[in-house]
Amino acid sequence: MTMAMLNILSQSSSTLSSPTVSSSSLVLSPYKYPHHFSHHHHVNIFNSFSFPTTINTNLYKLNSSSSSLSSCSCSVNPNLYSMSTHNSGSSLTSRCSWMQDNSNSASYNPVSSNGCRPIGPSPLHSVLPTSPAKVASVQDLFDFICSGPLIEKMKLDPEKIGSSIDRWLECGRYICRMFQLNEFNLTHPQKVRVYHYYIPVFIWCEDQIIEHRASYKEGDEIPPLVIGFSAPQGCGKTTLVLALNFLFGASGRKSATISIDDFYLTAEDQANLREQNPGNLLLELRGNAGSHDLPLSVETLTALTQMTKEGMKMKLPRYDKSAYGGKGDRDDPSNWPEVEGPLQVVLFEGWMLGFKPLPVEVVKAVDPQLEIVNKRLEAYYEAWDKFIKSWIVIKIKEPSCVYQWRLQAEHAMLEDGKAGMSDEEVMDFVSRYLPAYRAYLPTLYSEGPSGSNPEHVLMVDIDEERNPILAG
Repeated sequence: MTMAMLNILSQSSSTLSSPTVSSSSLVLSPYKYPHHFSHHHHVNIFNSFSFPTTINTNLYKLNSSSSSLSSCSCSVNPNLYSMSTHNSGSSLTSRCSWMQDNSNSASYNPVSSNGCRPIGPSPLHSVLPTSPAKVASVQDLFDFICSGPLIEKMKLDPEKIGSSIDRWLECGRYICRMFQLNEFNLTHPQKVRVYHYYIPVFIWCEDQIIEHRASYKEGDEIPPLVIGFSAPQGCGKTTLVLALNFLFGASGRKSATISIDDFYLTAEDQANLREQNPGNLLLELRGNAGSHDLPLSVETLTALTQMTKEGMKMKLPRYDKSAYGGKGDRDDPSNWPEVEGPLQVVLFEGWMLGFKPLPVEVVKAVDPQLEIVNKRLEAYYEAWDKFIKSWIVIKIKEPSCVYQWRLQAEHAMLEDGKAGMSDEEVMDFVSRYLPAYRAYLPTLYSEGPSGSNPEHVLMVDIDEERNPILAG
């Protein structure tokens, strides 16, 4: 591979200042970050995959009453990503340890084992340089990308990466912009998250979209590709989907996001479910199979897949987890975000997407209360999984990690002076999900999601810091 293959500085006209290059290292002058992105036409990703300098991000902000993502058009500014969620109550920065300055703890290792331990907070890394910054040589960055644990799964090799390095670096630039990181002075955890996780997953999704759209004839109405994200709570799926949605907007693709949380029963219907199953702690509160409005799911997902034309609009349901003292209720439709067609991709995320019903004796051996949950799960393929054509499954080694991650979020809220659950309350909250994790995750990991095609499934093993690792 020659340096010519790493033509990272070939850029079309843009608002970015032209960098200067030395033979041994890359020296870039700080460029101006545009403060607003507007609509731009689609780009041809088969060529340079250059992102437009003005874009329609249709970004999904984290709102104060729900942990799901709601649609809005946003400027990139330092305050954008400090929006808090009701689910955690803490800022996105405080919830993402990789965004903090962990430069002295470069413990990430793609082949490390997966154990769970609390991660303490540390100061946020500086955002922008005040003078020209030296970054690693192009060859070093190329080698780092090639060492990523997802490269082999994506069937990439150094030659393919070298020929598309512009694409990788442009994606990295936009992710750093989004999270207000200094792209020329990333800490090791930041570098890992950007170049070993978010960009590979985005490129995999883009390839899935290309293949999906190529399967239709010219002139056909092409439905958006629905990509499912099955991932345990607290593992970073919401932040991943947020980053991917931002990159889709940057590349000119219209996208929409939806969560299984948005399909929870109304407070009244959840109360009825609780009364119909007295003593079953798994159905006392929202969460497990049986606590979702499946007709609403079918209606919403069907409508999303029909958003193929300009001018088409629809509202996406949202759930307010703060209602009724935290027990939750469906948000008022007047607060539901609106999306416009034509959509090219729908990002659908949830902790139990792809779970398959198991023999009764298997689930009862885990927890007798799962029997009714398992029975309710039989209807979920038709309501959710059949709409999903490509899957990203985030795999954890031990479900107890969910408890640790939730505990971190609650501690972060308390440190921010906000109300949060006690350690005992966190244990009670997570305990209502652990039986389902222990029953269904082994099959999800060994067989893939319900109804999935192995050629369209990306399995991402992560460690306790939520970074991808080589499968052990």
